[in-house]
Amino acid sequence: MKKLLIAAAMTSLITAASCSKSADTAPADDFDYTVDRFADIEVLRYKVPGFEDLSLNQKILVYYLQEAALWGRDILWDQNYAQNLPIRDMLEAVYTNYDGDKNDADYKAFETYLKQIWFGNGIHHHYSTDKFVPAFSRDFLSAQLAKLPEGAAPANAEELVEIIFNPTVDAKRVNQAQGADLVATSACNFYGDGVSQKEVEAYFDGIKKPGDLTPISYGLNTRIKKVDGKIVEEPYRLGGLYGEAIEHIVANLDSAAAYAENDAQRATIRSLIDFYTTGDLATFDKYSIEWAEDTASQVDFINGFIESYGDPLGMTGSWESIVNFKNLEASGRTEILSGNAQWFEDNSPVDSAFKKEKVKGISAKVITAAILAGDAYPATPIGINLPNANWIRAAHGSKSVTIENITQAYDEAAHGNGFNEEFVIDEPTAKLLDDYLFITDNLHTDLHECLGHGSGKLLPGVDPDGLKEHGSTIEEARADLFALYYLADPKMLEIGLLDNPEAYKAEYYKYILNGLMTQLMRIEPGKDVEEAHMRNRKIIAEWAYEHGKDAGVIELVNKDGKTFVKINDYEALRGLFGELLAEIQRIRSTGDYAAACEMVEKYGVKVDPTLHREVLDRYATLDIAPYKGFVNPVYTPVRDADGNITDITVDYTEEYPEQMMRYSRNYHPLR
Repeated sequence: MKKLLIAAAMTSLITAASCSKSADTAPADDFDYTVDRFADIEVLRYKVPGFEDLSLNQKILVYYLQEAALWGRDILWDQNYAQNLPIRDMLEAVYTNYDGDKNDADYKAFETYLKQIWFGNGIHHHYSTDKFVPAFSRDFLSAQLAKLPEGAAPANAEELVEIIFNPTVDAKRVNQAQGADLVATSACNFYGDGVSQKEVEAYFDGIKKPGDLTPISYGLNTRIKKVDGKIVEEPYRLGGLYGEAIEHIVANLDSAAAYAENDAQRATIRSLIDFYTTGDLATFDKYSIEWAEDTASQVDFINGFIESYGDPLGMTGSWESIVNFKNLEASGRTEILSGNAQWFEDNSPVDSAFKKEKVKGISAKVITAAILAGDAYPATPIGINLPNANWIRAAHGSKSVTIENITQAYDEAAHGNGFNEEFVIDEPTAKLLDDYLFITDNLHTDLHECLGHGSGKLLPGVDPDGLKEHGSTIEEARADLFALYYLADPKMLEIGLLDNPEAYKAEYYKYILNGLMTQLMRIEPGKDVEEAHMRNRKIIAEWAYEHGKDAGVIELVNKDGKTFVKINDYEALRGLFGELLAEIQRIRSTGDYAAACEMVEKYGVKVDPTLHREVLDRYATLDIAPYKGFVNPVYTPVRDADGNITDITVDYTEEYPEQMMRYSRNYHPLR
């Protein structure tokens, strides 16, 4: 899946610190968005406005789809690391049975560590993919394990304790270091013991069909291992790997199908069930086509092995799900964009050889998320564009969404945090952000998802996986640049999406500030940038800064010992975005792996340690959590005396530990 992440959601395209509303947006309400705060993380709630207006059948459809979503949780935990589930069970047993002083320093550090691994869906950070470092002592954990009731502690508890406390054991979930064997040095569970990067690449090179214009998504739903010295794929399907969890997913999808809004949606759900049953990737393509072409349904969902950021080679999909319904009122702006898709493609600054002659089937909408699950929970995207397969996009179109109730929650939680005062260069720029950042951020997401990912084309014969480990970074840069370039186009005023020709400057300033400086608050001192979205933003900002330096387009200025971004020529900056978009599209369209490596390594990886230290010190004065994520609402069926569902209620009061422990009790099929 092409997804736009903020806190994850990777992020931020809306910086978790600075998003603000335009003047015509409703004021903050009294909904309590903040749930918990620990380590570098803030957990929020999100509202599901409009759920009460759905029909009973639509509510029941959402209910069964969200049940299907919740049953996939264990899959992601196991994909992230082979020992995640037993470690989670062990630590939750300690948490449940602890009867000591809860103000004890070791216990409080233990509780924070458990909250971290819940948030990361395992013992590695969801963003940096570094292993969490416990601040409690090994003796404390060993003592608590010894106190557990008989049978509550796992037989291999000492092995699991060693994994937790030994920093050299499986230290990195996804390694992207240049020159390393990315498979052998990554702790993720997509590959078995003894498998090397060269062997995996040689295997897939050997089975791909040269000249295939409709290739399946090789490796999307399999674990690679060695059997008798040979590479084999172990499929995720009923009766196969993760079959126990998939059985529950399929059962709830089957229940959901009975409440489908129309025949097309019902057929789509049935095709997804067929894919889960067989594991056949051609069936997955059939499902993807049907899903992309169903634009009539108000309720929608993603469910499956979709996004490949967790695979160091960018092939295998991590399990995730989002259930949602269309925000009918807010979707007007995305429908305007998709209705003008051909104009945007035709007027793009990229080489004509890389443009689509005819843009097909781009459907775009603003959605309300009803449930987040798997790799979309607790940290979640703010926008999505699917399917991923380039040939399906070209022949059948794609769906693009902006998740506005999530951006709303980020925005409400960020009010008054002091970010603008600390990092924005002057009052006029701060006012520009106050007036226009909320709308331009959302429009950036719309353009990124609705048109950016769907734009351009691969030349015939180019391997969709040809950019290898850099594919995700280049693709996200391509979509971001498309959005940035067009956000400043007069077309945005002509079609009524902006009312001020200066409005785009709010997004430009935020983006450059984030790419050059403020996203560094997510990096530990001495570390490189590794996450694909962060690399993407750094590439764009650093490239524009370097290539506009002689003309003074962007400056880093010192005021009272602090560094600030100053943009002197916004129009020239737009021109630089266009130049870089043309080059990034060329790299993508031709599969130029060498150029992708050079672009990423030169602009996207290394960090200036002096500037980094300054950013960390300034952020420390604000007490802003670098990462944000969410707890889900709780949906409960109301039944009559005969057991028939008469309504679905929504409750927002569940706390973070309460939700995580309930999920572990009720949705834990991979025991």
